[in-house]
Amino acid sequence: MMGQYIHDSTVINKMYNCHYINLATAADMLDIGKIGLKKIKKFAYLLLNIRSLIKALRPDLIYVTPNACGGAFYKDFIVVQMLKTMGCKVVAHYHNKGVSTRQDRLIDNVLYRQFFRNLKLILVSERLYGDIKKYVDKEDVFICPNGLPNEETHSMPATCIVNSLTQLLFLSNMMKAKGVYDLLEACLILKNKNLSFQCHFVGKWADITEQEFAQILADKDLTETVFAHGPKYGKEKESFFRQADVFVFPTYYGNEIFGLVNLEAMQYALPVISTNEGAIPDIIDDGITGYIVAKRNPLMLADKIELLLDKPTLRKEMGQAGKKKFEEQYSFDIFEKRMCEILNSI
Repeated sequence: MMGQYIHDSTVINKMYNCHYINLATAADMLDIGKIGLKKIKKFAYLLLNIRSLIKALRPDLIYVTPNACGGAFYKDFIVVQMLKTMGCKVVAHYHNKGVSTRQDRLIDNVLYRQFFRNLKLILVSERLYGDIKKYVDKEDVFICPNGLPNEETHSMPATCIVNSLTQLLFLSNMMKAKGVYDLLEACLILKNKNLSFQCHFVGKWADITEQEFAQILADKDLTETVFAHGPKYGKEKESFFRQADVFVFPTYYGNEIFGLVNLEAMQYALPVISTNEGAIPDIIDDGITGYIVAKRNPLMLADKIELLLDKPTLRKEMGQAGKKKFEEQYSFDIFEKRMCEILNSI
């Protein structure tokens, strides 16, 4: 998403003469890091295309968004090393993490040392420096939190829609590591306390299938409390944000560094309950704009949801505080300004 926002940015494209190449070879999130003949052929074509374009343009700076570890890193390692041998100045903008989980492996350690040599780095948060600290000096690191475009559709508070039951919303890929099952377990805990609410899951089916999810709802007697809607975009997605009272994102996904969906919820003045994964604690002020819970802890998650179920005033206060923080720190014009300052500096 951030790559698309940069690609479409009027400010960045006016400031610089930009040329774009899509380095993705994975079909979706579950395909990242997997190797196959089709991907190898696509990658070989990419290398030829990159080399040809570099020779023609002779760019002043190459901006890349590499993967941190695994097979996808090895692919990006080849790309960056080729750029270096062609005399290019390279800045890497990280939207994932995992270097520290592989740095003790002999081959990965050697590759990381070579990869980060003479490389400038952009991170979305100071918290994430520890992931690459072994290889990168602090003076070569720039911090640029993500931002989202301000849209007129977000000007109306989410609280304008009044529901008879408190509405919980989860919006992301339907993956175990995004905390789907943790939220389901929290819903069961709350239901067993005879608390009234509805929980809506919106997102593309991934390592959890629609059939599996439906069976779990039936087994846990949650069919009248929890609902799955599949992927929604544009106005349909917007309607779910508008009808929600609380946004819940209990992720423990290893590549999660920021949680853009949390920012989307803040745009709609929703209190956010999420985890201490990546830089999410930078976004959510615990007890002020929402709550931070421990990863893979349905009981703690249920406790925090319960605090907001029958407290519309508290929900509104937290939601408005989150919206204010978004506008002051995470709007896209602020992101564009930071990015331009960083790129100019490099």
